[in-house]
Amino acid sequence: MSDEFMALRDETDLIREVFVYSHRFSDAVFVFRIGSRIIDSPSFPGLVHDLSLLHENGIRILLVPAGGSRIDELLAIYGIETERVNGVRVSTPEAMPLIQMAAFDVATKLMNEFARNRVEAVIGNWVKARAIGVRDGIDYRDTGIIDKVNSDLIAKSLEDDFVPILPCIGWNAVGEPYNISSAELATQLAVSLKARKLFFITEGEAFTSDEIKLRREGIVTHEGYVSRVTVQAAEAILRDHPAGISGIEREMLHQAIVACRGGVERVHFLDGTADGVVLKEVFSTLGYGIMVHADPFENMRPMNQEDVLDVLRIMEPNIKKGVLVRRTEDDLQRLCDDYVVYEIDRTIRGCGALHRYGADRAEIAGVAVDENFNHLGIGQKIVEFLIGEARLLGLAGVFILTTQTADWFLSLGFVQVTPNELPAERRATYDEERKSRVYSFQLR
Repeated sequence: MSDEFMALRDETDLIREVFVYSHRFSDAVFVFRIGSRIIDSPSFPGLVHDLSLLHENGIRILLVPAGGSRIDELLAIYGIETERVNGVRVSTPEAMPLIQMAAFDVATKLMNEFARNRVEAVIGNWVKARAIGVRDGIDYRDTGIIDKVNSDLIAKSLEDDFVPILPCIGWNAVGEPYNISSAELATQLAVSLKARKLFFITEGEAFTSDEIKLRREGIVTHEGYVSRVTVQAAEAILRDHPAGISGIEREMLHQAIVACRGGVERVHFLDGTADGVVLKEVFSTLGYGIMVHADPFENMRPMNQEDVLDVLRIMEPNIKKGVLVRRTEDDLQRLCDDYVVYEIDRTIRGCGALHRYGADRAEIAGVAVDENFNHLGIGQKIVEFLIGEARLLGLAGVFILTTQTADWFLSLGFVQVTPNELPAERRATYDEERKSRVYSFQLR
């Protein structure tokens, strides 16, 4: 195939992928915590433009701008010093008016930039807070913690097609303001509004410590960097590497864990200085940041020898229907390392395999789901997971062979090719009597 044809095919696959995710996230709620330095950076207009595109395409977004750098700037101008204890600013009464001014200043900059993109945003005082008080002998003065967010009013703003912006200020019952954590606020919003995703937009790459780049259980790496982290692995990072990451990163990672435990499917850490990073993360399988997750990826794991009989049990109905080629116990044990299983409540409900052929191709095979769980979309999750694994391996593409599920694979972005396009090793074992159709998914 010509380079021009392959480039067009890659572009077509990308368009398909965008449509798949666009449909999936229609009317979903995304919460963004935006680092304070991003707001004064050259990348800020592009970031807001991309957020506006999400809004215009049916994704309901709300924003929490961090005010740290602007607060530091104003306090320095007026010669007011504040100390930090364990990463938390002690907000004195004399500093509080400037802290409030800074918080609303960055929120207004966000609102103005959305106005330039013809998107209506609104700043609201929807957060009730109370004082942290005295902890370990430290009086945190006017620094507060969140009591409640008025999720009903925020949801109404979203329904009315506004983009809500919440500064890092909360008020007590008598209207006194408190300086609150923007990371905590974003997390509370995501949980209370049942957001699909929570984003922490940082000023550069997050979690770049060599200690965190280790390949370990629950962490998937790509090109030497962390790509995907389970909640359990995130907890282990905080526990085992107390000095490995900065204070604000520890706070954000802690909030990511809280969000996932509270029902948010995925939390993403993105470098806001990278052009188009939000769109790339939302509308592509691989993504471009770091993801902490408690969704079905968490329940996907490699198959082991003890799982073989359960996997055969799940495959059997599809084997009888002729959807799958029969596998034996010996077959599965021999190719055990190629398989993953999908668990619900520690019980295997699905399976699939990624068989390598040569340096750059792989076959997705043996995808089966317990018939009682078909309605949960587990098959699609398994295929998407295997595609993601193929991407992380640097493969050029994956393919499948099927006799009865062609339409389903087409809906996932696969395209039909001829058996002659199979890798030579797989072509040699192609069953001419079965006449399986071949479908391909290009990765690069």
